[in-house]
Amino acid sequence: MKRTSKIIIALLPLALAACADAGLIGSASAPRAGFAFVTDGARQATGASSVWALSAEEVAANEARARGLVHGKTIGPETAVQVALINNRGLQAAYADLGLSATDLWDVALGPVPSLEVTISGIGEEGLARSLEATVTGALLEAATFDRRKAIAETEFRRAQFEALGATVALASETRQAWIDAVAAFEAASLVARAQQTADSASELAAELGRTGALNRGEQAREHVFTAELAAERADARLEAQLAKEKLTRLMGLYGSDIAYYVPDRLPGLPGRRPGRSDIERLALEHRTDLAIGRLALEAVASEYRLAGETRMLSDLAIVAGVEAEREGGETELAPVVEASFEIPVYDTTQPARRRGELAYMRAAHELAQSAINARSEARSAHAAVTGKYNVARHWRDEVLPLRRVIDEEALKSYNGMLSSTFELIADAREGLEAELSYAEAKAEYWHAEAQLTAAIWGGTTGGSEE
Repeated sequence: MKRTSKIIIALLPLALAACADAGLIGSASAPRAGFAFVTDGARQATGASSVWALSAEEVAANEARARGLVHGKTIGPETAVQVALINNRGLQAAYADLGLSATDLWDVALGPVPSLEVTISGIGEEGLARSLEATVTGALLEAATFDRRKAIAETEFRRAQFEALGATVALASETRQAWIDAVAAFEAASLVARAQQTADSASELAAELGRTGALNRGEQAREHVFTAELAAERADARLEAQLAKEKLTRLMGLYGSDIAYYVPDRLPGLPGRRPGRSDIERLALEHRTDLAIGRLALEAVASEYRLAGETRMLSDLAIVAGVEAEREGGETELAPVVEASFEIPVYDTTQPARRRGELAYMRAAHELAQSAINARSEARSAHAAVTGKYNVARHWRDEVLPLRRVIDEEALKSYNGMLSSTFELIADAREGLEAELSYAEAKAEYWHAEAQLTAAIWGGTTGGSEE
């Protein structure tokens, strides 16, 4: 009786294993793969260090560090930004997206994974007959296109790095502007409170004069209404300051007892030198994260359609390869085996595929070109805003306020010489309050413009502080 054993000896695992990129596997499988790029860029753009927490213990450590930076302290914008970059959970979620992209790259770097199929059959009349067939279903198509797919995965990973950096810069910009809003609101509330003290004195004087008959009801009401209006303005200013600080607290990721911190009562004064960068457009084109992402998207489109051209005629084939060994009468014969199973018809789609690739590439190219135009325009606008707002605030500081002080001094002299009434003195004080508030507003607008200048260079939000 003839006894036959058939063995399919797999040759593909060695070939498929050779596709793996050991160096890329090592870098992509690191716990914080690609994060050094984000930390370096964030430090250059914001002056603060970003942190990626990968465990509950690290999250707790970041919260403790944030608490130590703010609890019971009056914080500046640099501290606020630093706390946000280590403690904002939304930013940590963006960093997790970077980790997912690194995992995808790691998966591609491992190369195609063969599957093993084993079948055992056969019991003959003379006893047990054994037949073992081992077939490795090799992903020959994946092996043939490994380099191209790896290039695409690397492009997507670089894109994820820039997206993580963009999220970091955007959060830093938003936090800095929230700090400016909070401090400006407290400064306005302080100015209104100071004016209300003067108004209260006038109101009390008007009431006293009314009791003596020296002031009629209409004139009394005129003084009282100013005090009442200032009280409403003060309450509104306090609420605005509270809400602005709450937004800052939210961006810094603080809650519970950690919100016990303070911000200054007034914004810093204007710098001595006029701000601005003559090379603002060049800096924007070099550093904007959205432009870098656009360039990588263009590269990805090109790689994708080159890959489609390479695999078009093989995309519908499942290939099995190996060596078949037959044993009969004590002798073994080897025969190569290559099997291709046809699944669906393959049509020549060269022209449509090429056309689709060309259109997709041109669309991405036009989008990138428009983004570059927008970036240059935003950079110019940011430069014009920061110089213009500086000039306006300096005008209030150097021209308007000194004149208001002269008016106040002369009014006080007239009052002391009994040449003017208390109400005329208070009327001048009202106008002085308006000038102080206008200068405070102009100063806040300058510092907002200064923050937006950085955003225009790096690609953070440039829309201002409005939600």
